[in-house]
Amino acid sequence: MTDTNTLGFIGLGVMGEPICRNLVRKSGKRIVAFDLAAEPLQRLRADGAEIGLSVADVIRQSDLLFLCLPSARHVRAVFEGDGILKNIRSGQVVVDLGTSSVSQTRDFAGQLQAKGAAWVDAPIARTRQAAQDGTLSVMVGASHALYAAIEPLIRCFATEVTNCGDVGAGQVTKILNNMVLFETVNALAEAVAVARHNGVDPKLLLETLSKGSADSFALRNHGLKAIVPGVFPERAFSTEYALKDLSYALELAADAGIRIRGAELIGTILQEAIEQGSKDNYFPVIAKHIDRA
Repeated sequence: MTDTNTLGFIGLGVMGEPICRNLVRKSGKRIVAFDLAAEPLQRLRADGAEIGLSVADVIRQSDLLFLCLPSARHVRAVFEGDGILKNIRSGQVVVDLGTSSVSQTRDFAGQLQAKGAAWVDAPIARTRQAAQDGTLSVMVGASHALYAAIEPLIRCFATEVTNCGDVGAGQVTKILNNMVLFETVNALAEAVAVARHNGVDPKLLLETLSKGSADSFALRNHGLKAIVPGVFPERAFSTEYALKDLSYALELAADAGIRIRGAELIGTILQEAIEQGSKDNYFPVIAKHIDRA
């Protein structure tokens, strides 16, 4: 790995913009950013980032490149064409912060390794507020040496950083994290619906559950902050993205010859919410559709 004097950053959406801002403020490195939207670029320029002209321009200028993109499809779009594979040079490192297909992750890592470069999967967890505060959890798939080299940069925007194993292991861990989260949020939504129809205040229910064995991050955040008040905004982690992440878990299970019935059911519930018009809403919106049934 070469010295990281310049960091590239591609993808300045809901999570990417605050992550990039934390790198600008804390890393002490030159940051070159790119996104198709002009507004986050203008805001980050005001914070001290430089603006790349294109994906290829950012790759050519950077020693280490962060990606924060919505899906495997978007990652493939910047990998191919006049993108990463064409413009990468020996010694460069690409760090993918999104949740993506494990098979694609390992394929891209192999292609970069053949060119003397490296691919690291480092999917992020927690909320947009955590991205703003620099308190994300990051699950890394990389060799011990590469992990040691990039961990200080990741800690500019994360307080929990875990080396989960070699390339692909970060994605496996994050995908399963999300699978458990979706199933937990569905259980909370069902509990709230049943409580409401039986004369128990949903807020009281979840606050009480938080004092016992049913407590969880999902309860205190997705339950109390979204399901109970019925707040399911857009420009948050959408139902569409939740179903995308769940599909990766189902793919991993199928490859292993394991049937995960709870995850299959959540897939059906998410798909039904999408069909009923909640594709772009924050995924705990499934509670609204459960209570409507």
